Amino acid sequence: MKKLFFLIIMMVAMVEIPTVKAQNVLDGIYPKEHVINRKPIPYPYVREADVMWSNTVWRIIDLREKMNLPLFYPINKMDGRYSLIQLLLHGIQYEGLTAYSTKYDDEFKVDMTYEQVLVEMGVAADTLMVQQEDGTFVSQVVTGDLKPNEVKQILVKEVWFFDRNYSRLDVRILGLCPIREYSKSTGEGGAEEMARSQVFWIYFPQARDLFARNEVFNPRNDAQRRTFDDIFMKRFFGSYITRESNVYNNRGIEKYAVGMDAMLEAERIKTDIFNFEHDLWEF
Repeated sequence: MKKLFFLIIMMVAMVEIPTVKAQNVLDGIYPKEHVINRKPIPYPYVREADVMWSNTVWRIIDLREKMNLPLFYPINKMDGRYSLIQLLLHGIQYEGLTAYSTKYDDEFKVDMTYEQVLVEMGVAADTLMVQQEDGTFVSQVVTGDLKPNEVKQILVKEVWFFDRNYSRLDVRILGLCPIREYSKSTGEGGAEEMARSQVFWIYFPQARDLFARNEVFNPRNDAQRRTFDDIFMKRFFGSYITRESNVYNNRGIEKYAVGMDAMLEAERIKTDIFNFEHDLWEF
């Protein structure tokens, strides 16, 4: 019995067992675990009785401004980072983020499917006649390319309010709406013109968890990158006001002012909000 056992051990030892080397490739010096496990800081509770004043404001974040470039890049996913529009599309497709139609302005009434979002992004299916190898033509459904870089601006809906419980003026972002700029054919001699369209609305409180788990490039320190939630909650973005709530169906500034007058009107709205808080205090 002992000899048989010894022979079995020798035979096993003589058989070459292929070894598989695990490739532990780390793109950096440590695994990143902090950001992907982050949770957004909850909003303080606000009672209706404590809100003594509020004003709804719409503003535009132009992603081409230098301060806003971290929201526009990267064009394609890299280093585990998304651009803002790519992250929103990823959230709608895989994270259960709800997109709302712009057909009903900004009241978050009608849900949109991911396919409907793609249509609004210009990825519409079209039937073309494709030539085969034998020279015949067959109709084939062809979809367009998704171009996230066509989203050049973000429309933000927010509410400024004074909470007497905390004795402070605060702001809550309600929604984000990507604005797409694209070349559109006029049908006259093949001429094209630039067109702008609102793609979809996102309810910001629902997107905060997704924003808190995705980082934004920090040009000063790669080890301390902010998240999208940090960008919006701490207001690290440049913008200008385009509308405030008013009796005229909440009409935008462009409806009654243009050029320098529109810029002065936007500055007036911002100054009125600042002066309201300033006038609440006595020194």
